[in-house]
Amino acid sequence: MKQGFDPEKYIEEQSKYILERINSKESTRLYLEFGGKLVHDKHAMRVLPGFDENAKIKLLQHMKDHAEIIICVYAGDITRNKTRQDFGITYDLEVMRLIDMFRKYELSINSVVITRYEHQPSVDMFINKLQRRGIKTYTHGYTKGYPTDVDTIVSDEGYGANPYIEVTKPLVVVNGPGPGSGKLSTCLSQLYHENKRGVKARYAKFETFPIWSLPLKHPVNIAYEAATIDLRDVNMIDSFHLEAYGEMAVNYNRDLEMFPVLRRIIEKITGEESEYKSPTDMGVNRAGFAIYDDEAVREAACQEIIRRYLIARCSYKKGIIDEEALDRAKLLMDELNLKVSDRDVVQPALNYVEKKRNLNRKYENVIAMAIKMSDGTFITGRSSRRMVAGAAALLNAIKYLSGLPDDLPLISPEVLGAMQHLKTSILKKDKATLNCEEVLSALTISAATNPSAKIAMEKLPELNGCPAHCTAILSDSDSAVFRDLGIDATSEPEYSNNNLYQI
Repeated sequence: MKQGFDPEKYIEEQSKYILERINSKESTRLYLEFGGKLVHDKHAMRVLPGFDENAKIKLLQHMKDHAEIIICVYAGDITRNKTRQDFGITYDLEVMRLIDMFRKYELSINSVVITRYEHQPSVDMFINKLQRRGIKTYTHGYTKGYPTDVDTIVSDEGYGANPYIEVTKPLVVVNGPGPGSGKLSTCLSQLYHENKRGVKARYAKFETFPIWSLPLKHPVNIAYEAATIDLRDVNMIDSFHLEAYGEMAVNYNRDLEMFPVLRRIIEKITGEESEYKSPTDMGVNRAGFAIYDDEAVREAACQEIIRRYLIARCSYKKGIIDEEALDRAKLLMDELNLKVSDRDVVQPALNYVEKKRNLNRKYENVIAMAIKMSDGTFITGRSSRRMVAGAAALLNAIKYLSGLPDDLPLISPEVLGAMQHLKTSILKKDKATLNCEEVLSALTISAATNPSAKIAMEKLPELNGCPAHCTAILSDSDSAVFRDLGIDATSEPEYSNNNLYQI
């Protein structure tokens, strides 16, 4: 993909701006609500080609001597096993993964805060798990009076009912595994306690999207709406900013709706007039200033909007989102006159299936996957009694990259047969067809004695960044393999069979 974003300029500009915010007032501490993903920000990487997916945590690493991190997670997200889509793990596991990642970058982890806690048994188990591994854990209940009764909110019955989180550094980064984790309420609760203790503390917000300095209908900002259709976020012109400065800026509906109340809460806590005249004022994001090729960024964002629509169709089929969210995803496609076929890896997969079905009735239930290689070539693979379509496409793709003949078997039938025997006769699985992980394991075994298999296997990293499309919904295990390989895989909203439990 053509690059359009300068990651070095971004880190330089962003770190400078955050430091200015820390030092611009006579305060001893800044609580920075860090929205989005601190690590592995795949969405930003896709819509801003050139963006380093770990840019934000590298940014904090530069300030590690001055920063510590609080991680918030909403109790309800733990009880309903909410999943982070791009990694396929639940939010409680994501909290643990984040802690490990922050430690890797030598960042100080202060604690984990469970927000809107109601003594749920599954949440208590999670708390025990953290505490027994030496992680400080706090619980915050629902804030009494929130969001309209400011006098109650800013009192011992409101924020005062939450325990104070002991912090020591001038920059406190408040992050979470996803939206609605309670980051804002944690920041404000801390401001309340700091003020009661006579400490001058301030609040600021870091949100990468929407990018306030880009036009409202820029594809990058529309792609943010496509990514949050389940939250019903809508980008809007920041009317407060326009009124205060006569300058256009983009924000989203929830921030605009909450700003008057948020400003009153901060003024009530501090006893001073708020320094912020708009939601945009609160932000510290400088991503828009690192874009150097707007055309490349627009194209990447349009591809992400299509990708999100394809994901929404599958999520609707699975019952994860409602029809209104799906309609919203389609509306965003129509807004930019985008079609599914504009994701050019989709049609080769559909055409392959149609061709096979027209050729022979035995292929009536065939499933196919297409992968677009970095040189623009489309490689396809189909399902068979031996393996799923995704596995066949992977083998064909690495054969292509290795310059090996298409009809050359990389894995002997004996190895595949032995793995199928293990799967059905010994492990008592219902399906003999090998999934992607099993086929890659068989490839690894074959590579020990087959030079061609060894050559092909070493080409797997070159598939990183390639788009792919399957004519049926991928299983969770296959999705994980494509995710780990860095392949951007989408699917048609159809199941591979009629089984309700094993699909």
